[in-house]
Amino acid sequence: MSRLNETARTYDIVLFGATGFVGALTAEYLAAHAPEGLRWAIAGRGEEKLERLRERLSGAPDVLRADVADPASLRELARSARVVASTVGPYVLHGEELVAACADAGTDYLDLTGEPEFVDLMYVRHDARARETGARLVHACGFDSIPHDLGAYFTVRQLPEGVPLRVDGFVRTRAMFSGGTFTSALTQFARGRQILAAARDRGRHEPRLVGRRAYAPLSAPRFAKEVGAWALPLPTIDAQVVQRSARALERYGPDFRYRHYAAVERLPVALGGVTAVGAVFAAAQVPPARRWLSDRIKPGEGPSASLRAKSWFSVRFVGEGGGRRVYTEVAGGDPGYGETAKMFAESALSLAFDDLPKTAGQVTTAVAMGDALIDRLRGAGITFRVAATR
Repeated sequence: MSRLNETARTYDIVLFGATGFVGALTAEYLAAHAPEGLRWAIAGRGEEKLERLRERLSGAPDVLRADVADPASLRELARSARVVASTVGPYVLHGEELVAACADAGTDYLDLTGEPEFVDLMYVRHDARARETGARLVHACGFDSIPHDLGAYFTVRQLPEGVPLRVDGFVRTRAMFSGGTFTSALTQFARGRQILAAARDRGRHEPRLVGRRAYAPLSAPRFAKEVGAWALPLPTIDAQVVQRSARALERYGPDFRYRHYAAVERLPVALGGVTAVGAVFAAAQVPPARRWLSDRIKPGEGPSASLRAKSWFSVRFVGEGGGRRVYTEVAGGDPGYGETAKMFAESALSLAFDDLPKTAGQVTTAVAMGDALIDRLRGAGITFRVAATR
């Protein structure tokens, strides 16, 4: 690995897509919590919007113009920074040129994607180059998938080493979503064949795990006595991310299984949620219906500060192995925006300043930042705790 021109970079962190809903929240968090001497910039295609945002921020970051439709501007952006954090999605439509630029320039890259297709495509196309240059490509650095990835990692750390381990994660939330998040979800619902094709292609390129096993099966719904709720399997990217951390880190043991659920206390609510998601999925297959749904909440729109203040999340984990059972929890406030901005900003700061394991290529948050990021998030008010052991 070699970090290309790391000491000569103009900026420690560049936030790309800073004028979007979560981008602006991230910029505000960085401005309020930036360490002394942080060299950072906000970037995007609309200079007037960027200047208006800059006026609201303490510390007056620089303003850079860059556009996903202008690859040269993205290459210049990547060469100017040690870390580039991107909020510009849907990533499968708008994200690759920036990943490619960062991989080529040896620049650390992170994003908020929850799109499995995008992550798999970026692995196949850019992991090898990033390994050559020393760039770390870290996807899913928000509610997708930090609480789940670092929560499983934290749980594993409470269990014996060198034995088969089983971890289940149960997600509870009360929150609303923004237009950008809804648009990304609709895009994913409409790309089932592409998602499967990208996963198969990654499987052909990814090295086989020898002498160990790590898997994340999609289980059937059940009543989970351990958390007193109905457990509905969540087919999100989170379980895949946990599985990739387990493949990369021997601390997860010789045989690791992770299952990922939504925890719902009342069965009628669970059935209603499944029905609603199924209806949106079906509508997303029809272009006119998909456009109609997308117009209900436009990108850039999102819940008010008062609604975000009432939002919360909790992910409870049950881990077993070596005759020991442990119950842990990761919890915080508004998952989609307030806490996502916090997780995203702290991830960028961790990549820029923390003493981290030497990694390169496409890596998860647990592999790239692990304990250092947990410490940062705890200091920022997100709970990581052991609830009970047996």
